Amino acid sequence: MANLGIWAALLGPLLGWAVILAGSAIHLSPLIIGAVLIGVVIAAVHHAEIVAHRVGEPFGTLILAVAVTIIEVGLILSLMLTNREAASTLARDTVFAAAMIILNLLLGLCLVAAARHQKEARFTRTGATAALSTLATLMVLTLVLPNFTTSVAGPIYSGTQLAFVAAFSLVLYLVFVFVQTVGNRDYFLPKGDLARLPAVHAEKPDLRTSWISFGALLVSLGAVILLAKSLSGPLEQAVAAAGAPLSLVGIAIAGIVLLPESVAAVRAARANRLQTSLNLALGSALATIGLTIPAVTVASFFLGLPLSLGLDTKSITLLALTLFIASLSIARGRTTLLHGSVHLTVFAAYLLTTILP
Repeated sequence: MANLGIWAALLGPLLGWAVILAGSAIHLSPLIIGAVLIGVVIAAVHHAEIVAHRVGEPFGTLILAVAVTIIEVGLILSLMLTNREAASTLARDTVFAAAMIILNLLLGLCLVAAARHQKEARFTRTGATAALSTLATLMVLTLVLPNFTTSVAGPIYSGTQLAFVAAFSLVLYLVFVFVQTVGNRDYFLPKGDLARLPAVHAEKPDLRTSWISFGALLVSLGAVILLAKSLSGPLEQAVAAAGAPLSLVGIAIAGIVLLPESVAAVRAARANRLQTSLNLALGSALATIGLTIPAVTVASFFLGLPLSLGLDTKSITLLALTLFIASLSIARGRTTLLHGSVHLTVFAAYLLTTILP
């Protein structure tokens, strides 16, 4: 991808929007849409890496995470408005699916990819543990605690409780962003020998190229979301024909939406830059909750949409296991192939129990 010129990378998002516009007039095969979607994702990753390289760490890793999350919120809200029957659990299912994909599949792949360079891959544990503790707090407050409150029956918050959790989710995320970019920026930068890798100090792109890539990144992300949405119908039909739960569609769409930053994170790990991978993965998970929950809460208040956030017992068990092993994986600032394999196993169990509950 490094040899892919910026002008060639512009063809991906342009082709994606051409397919989106043509899809409203003619019927396109899901295979064509899927192929174009993969091309747009590759272009999005290319432009994200250019912008990230220009602004440096850890600001660069925030760009893709926040951009994807903002568009993801728009997709969730549009689906909530078009399908009010499923609106109450849509935000919960999407956030939980994204968290399991990021913390198990993506993190596992990054740890396995990093292990190819050395027996123990290293990173700055202070920043990683700070991100994980923030993430654990947000996930328990939003997805677990509603099951145990008694003001309102069921796995839901009362209006006051929901407003409190949404407000402090946003505040906590903004505090994390401040710490990551200003207050304790060095916690999220590679240390020692890893800080002197040639890949980190390669020549930065010029300002004009960076602005072009930033605009192309936004255009690409918008195309990814709309193309993924257009694939939801065929996916639902395929899942129903196979007799699998429709919740599998949410996992598939979440995976497609997270694909740009996931590819970027794995590529960074393969280049022996695990710190960048962790910044992307944990930052994406934090943005998913810290921005999505407040946004859908505001929408539920103003549009009168129901909002059920509490997970079932099976999901809570998998979430607790995920947070527990993630804390062990990053506790020492060193991780091995085994840690990545454990995360991938948990994701496989999550996928299996979703298909065969």
